[in-house]
Amino acid sequence: MMNNGSQPTHHGPDAAVSVRDLRVVRGGRTVLDGVSFDVARGSVTGLLGPSGCGKSTLMRSIVGVQVMAGGAVEVLGHPAGSKGLRRSVGYVTQAPSVYADLSVRENLHYFAAVLGAPPSDVDRVVEEVGLSSHVDVLTGRLSGGQEARVSLAAALLGTPEVLVLDEPTVGVDPVLRRDLWALFASLAEAGSTLLVSSHVMDEATRCGRLLLMRDGRILADDTPGDLLERTGAPDIENAFLDLVAQTDTSAA
Repeated sequence: MMNNGSQPTHHGPDAAVSVRDLRVVRGGRTVLDGVSFDVARGSVTGLLGPSGCGKSTLMRSIVGVQVMAGGAVEVLGHPAGSKGLRRSVGYVTQAPSVYADLSVRENLHYFAAVLGAPPSDVDRVVEEVGLSSHVDVLTGRLSGGQEARVSLAAALLGTPEVLVLDEPTVGVDPVLRRDLWALFASLAEAGSTLLVSSHVMDEATRCGRLLLMRDGRILADDTPGDLLERTGAPDIENAFLDLVAQTDTSAA
C-alpha cells in the first residue's frame, strides 16, 4: 500500500512501533516532515533511502534520544525513550559505540552488567555475530566491520523485544552480510521486532516490509513484492527511482 508520509498504512495492537506525524527540525532545517507508519511485531522492516534522507534521525526518534518538533512515537505501547523500555529496545548506531581499549569479551561483559543481562549471554551474541575467533582481541585493533559487529552483539544482549539497527551491514563482506540477514530473520521468527536501515537497495528483498525514504518523507510503505508489482519495476532500486519521479512530477 502506498503512503504519502502523512497517514499510517496499518496500525493496531500488533504494532511494536507507532509513529504519528513526526516532525524533527535540526539546525533550522526540517529533517523529518510529518512521518507516520507502524512496524508490526515480530517483523523485519527495512528503512531504505539515500544518505542524508533522515533515516538516522528517524531511528534516534524511535529510540527516544532525538528532540521532536511535533508528532508522537510509541514503542511497545510506551512513549519512545521511556525508562521502562531500557531493556526492551536494542540500538546500533552507525558509529561504533563500544570501547576501543577493551577486548570484545570485556566490552560485552560490561554492557551485559549495565543492561542486567546474564553473563552467559556474551558467548551467545559473540557466536551470533561471528566474532568467536576475535573475542579476546582489543576492539580498537579490529576492522571497521568487525567493530560494528561488536556494537551489534552488545545490542543483542538480553534479547530485546525491539532492535533498531542503523546500517548494521556497512563494511562487512558478502558472506557475513548474508549471515547477518539470516540472523535478523531468525530473531524475528523468535518474536523480536527489527527495524533495519540501509542505503543498499538490494538488501530490501531480505525484509518483510519496506519503508522507502527521501528528503524526510516516506515515499512508500509496502512489501517488496507488492512494491515491485505496483511500480512494474524489475528491482527495488528502480522502484524507488520510479516513486521519486512520480513524486517530483506531482509536486511540479
